[in-house]
Amino acid sequence: MLISMRWLGRHVDLTGVDPQQLAEELTLSTAEVEGLEPFAPHLSAVVVGHVLERVPHPDADKLGVCTVDVGEGEPLQIVCGAPNVAGGQLVAVARIGTVLPGDFKIKKSKIRGVESFGMICSERELELSEEHDGIWVLPEGLSVGTPVAEALDVTDWVLEIDNKSLTHRPDLWGHRGVAREVAAILGRELLPLDTSLPELGDGAAFPVAVESAACSRYLGLAIDGVQAGASPLWMRMLLASVGQRPLDLLVDLSNFVMLDLGQPNHAFDRSALDPSGILVRPAAEGESMLTLDGVDRALTPEDLLITSGGRAVALAGVMGGEGSKVQGDTGALLLEVATFAPTPIRRTSTRLGLRTDSSARFEKSLDPTLPLAAAGHFARLLRSLQPGVTFPLALSDAGTWEDPAVELSVSADRVRTALGVDLPTERMVELLRSIEFGVEVQGETLRVAVPSNRATKDITLEVDVIEEVGRLFRYGNIPEQPLEGVLVPPPADPRRRLVEEARDLLAGGARFHEAMTYSFQADALLERLGLAERPHVAVINPVQEGVARIRRSVAPSVLGLLQQNRRQRGCVRLFEVGKGYRPEEANEAGEPREVHELVLALSQAPAGGALGTTAFEQVQAVVLELARGLGLPDRRFERLEQEPEPWAHPVRRVGVRLGAGEGVAVGWVAALDPEVAWSLGLEGELQSDTAVACLSVDALLEVEPENDGYEPLPRFPGIKVDVAIVAPEALSAADVAQAIEQAGKGAVKDLELFDLFRGEQVGEGRRSLAYHVLLQAEKKTLSDGDAQKFLGRLGRILEGLGAELRA
Repeated sequence: MLISMRWLGRHVDLTGVDPQQLAEELTLSTAEVEGLEPFAPHLSAVVVGHVLERVPHPDADKLGVCTVDVGEGEPLQIVCGAPNVAGGQLVAVARIGTVLPGDFKIKKSKIRGVESFGMICSERELELSEEHDGIWVLPEGLSVGTPVAEALDVTDWVLEIDNKSLTHRPDLWGHRGVAREVAAILGRELLPLDTSLPELGDGAAFPVAVESAACSRYLGLAIDGVQAGASPLWMRMLLASVGQRPLDLLVDLSNFVMLDLGQPNHAFDRSALDPSGILVRPAAEGESMLTLDGVDRALTPEDLLITSGGRAVALAGVMGGEGSKVQGDTGALLLEVATFAPTPIRRTSTRLGLRTDSSARFEKSLDPTLPLAAAGHFARLLRSLQPGVTFPLALSDAGTWEDPAVELSVSADRVRTALGVDLPTERMVELLRSIEFGVEVQGETLRVAVPSNRATKDITLEVDVIEEVGRLFRYGNIPEQPLEGVLVPPPADPRRRLVEEARDLLAGGARFHEAMTYSFQADALLERLGLAERPHVAVINPVQEGVARIRRSVAPSVLGLLQQNRRQRGCVRLFEVGKGYRPEEANEAGEPREVHELVLALSQAPAGGALGTTAFEQVQAVVLELARGLGLPDRRFERLEQEPEPWAHPVRRVGVRLGAGEGVAVGWVAALDPEVAWSLGLEGELQSDTAVACLSVDALLEVEPENDGYEPLPRFPGIKVDVAIVAPEALSAADVAQAIEQAGKGAVKDLELFDLFRGEQVGEGRRSLAYHVLLQAEKKTLSDGDAQKFLGRLGRILEGLGAELRA
């Protein structure tokens, strides 16, 4: 946003203030100033010239030869084609060597045989307006030869303020608001500004009705006797300084009030409005309107319209309509000054790609008390320029608005603590009052009355007031102090430790990759997994259609990743630590129970594992090694009678139990049901073998870990025995391992499966499992005879299980 220093000077005395200093002060206290530029520097190079005479060009009917006094030496001869140039005028002259906008350098030239020693400029050539029908005729009484900027007293500096730093400050989208900040920073008074309405007529107010909560206030001021014409030079120069092209009195006045107070406004041709008045309503489905830029715009019910007699006359907060714009001979106006909700204005502006100065301000949550001041400001400025204008009707004021001003209680001690400076209470009061906050001191408590211009979006909490004190005092004025504090180690978190250790183990030796998925699950995935009929927590505003339910378990999220990853790799190993939500187990507050899970998934080509192992067998081995790495004892699998999930294999599934004695059931391992694998795209072309382990983090925390204390070295050496066992496929590896433990009678100190074999040699439906077994006793050295006794006992136990020792 551009701010003119000369414009600010209408509201606060800037005598002796350096532009660079002002930019730095604003940056340190209010908003970031990104740039500082002189306004129209070429006006200091162009001088006031006096046209002594104009004679026709001897060889061109439309050209004239002017003799122009520029205050030095002989008058200049200048060829000019402007139809309005005449003797006796004061004009803006660019002499030879002057550089005009567009890097256009004036040179001596010969035009149709006549020499020309300069140029008489139009307003457009000086980038002051779009006026180019003739040269710029300056006011009488100026000193000839003086730079135009100095003669007109329009020397100015323009500050460019970063818009992002003003998003929360609607009060700073006008010069008056910025001047309030400048006055507080410099310790100067904010000059008074009369924005009261002039005397109004006794006619009935122009009818106005509001049928949308998006318009909280709508003022309509009837104006008669307006005469078309140009705005005064001072207004045109101020508007040009902030990038606004002057057009005519009414447009310029409307823009001036908006840029002065920050409140948009719009003038209608009252004769073009229906006598029934104004109706503010949402657009109808399929409705359209022709806006002032000549574009016919299709509207939706989300757009807010200003209508009259059933016809749209303005797109609320964005742009007026072509059919009700003020014509050159219009004398009767209706001035609209309103407050619109920010969200619908922003949506309309974005959807239509129509961003205007008006919409930019309404998006910031404007003060609903501001329209009355803006209407009074417009009316008083217009009357000062055209004393004959009248205001024949009472003011129309519709809508259900409330003054947003609030009162907050602020602790002076908390201000000092938060800012880290021993600031006297009296100084806090002084700083807050400098920006027109009301303050009443009650001991060490400040009762702060936040004005409406700061209460719509910015100041709502005590901490906001503390921030105001800090920025006005200046954070740079707060003395540096060493940071002192007591370092207290964070409390031990067993859950975090277990999860971090599990992550390290799985990502390390097990070569699993961690997945991080959303809790939302697609309906299509739930259908494939047979989970669609189970109760789920549903979100009100889903991120996309068909993804409205929150997972009950982490496993479906991981399963949904397998097909895509299997297309890239022959073997996919994924794990995720996350939460599921069970609504049927809600607490008294109605909150669903959270389940914390660690899920592993392995998907590979059939028999693609080491030694021809299946995914189911590999995942079991990983779970055992994971438990070993976590220091959880007595790791074993057990038969799982009930189906854990609809997508699990009906037979190839085992429960996981850890801990001494009965232990704790911590989860389960299961192969993926073939039918589900087909539905997930893991069969057919991919031909995948998939298994999943689902472990409860809460249950893992219940397992008493192994004693990490010192264990003495064994007194007697052990002996290693390799055994190969032929067992039915239905006999689990856990049952075989339990048989070995039973045969060892407490002497089995280590057990390792090192070979798994299927083939004709062992028979159909059977497999061979080979183990390294370490036998060790505490009171003697075991002999080969002890090993033979162990094998004999093992053979008898296996016989009862339908298995046998392989020779």
